[in-house]
Amino acid sequence: MKTKMTTLFIVVSIIAVAFSACGKTGTQEETIGITEVPENESESNVTEDQIQTEDLETEAEDTEKMLQMKINGNVVNVLWEENESVDALMDLCKDSPLKIQMSMYGGFEQVGPLGADLPRNDAQTTTSSGDIVLYSGNQIVVFYGSNSWSYTRLGHITDQDHEGMAELLSNGDVTITISMEARQ
Repeated sequence: MKTKMTTLFIVVSIIAVAFSACGKTGTQEETIGITEVPENESESNVTEDQIQTEDLETEAEDTEKMLQMKINGNVVNVLWEENESVDALMDLCKDSPLKIQMSMYGGFEQVGPLGADLPRNDAQTTTSSGDIVLYSGNQIVVFYGSNSWSYTRLGHITDQDHEGMAELLSNGDVTITISMEARQ
């Protein structure tokens, strides 16, 4: 019984010491972080040249080049896919615009030869008005109607509804120009 009492006393003492170490005492001083501010510009770590360089890099990112599409000279907004086919299309346009003579086909699309084979990842697709796809790896197709076939998606025209697409594409053959333009 005496050993149980001694053991209990030791355990209670250890707990009491542990809890007392966790609390704040009135004699502890709180520390405050002080940051030294340079008195003149030469003491600053960031120079004006570094700030200007960062601004130029930001401007360069803001003027990144991206694909632009025109249908008979009218710019259309396109949300391009992120795939190797679009990357290859960008490479085709990096030095000069790519002009494609399109032909009406089936009453719902315009088709034109790219003049080069692009990588493709065809999948069975049901298209809608405004879709831009790669057909057979070497032809671009822009839809003003719907079709189901095996295509590689390139993008979608976002600023035209079905009627707008029909107006742009259903009145005979058109010329599409794809170029690299600065994006701001």
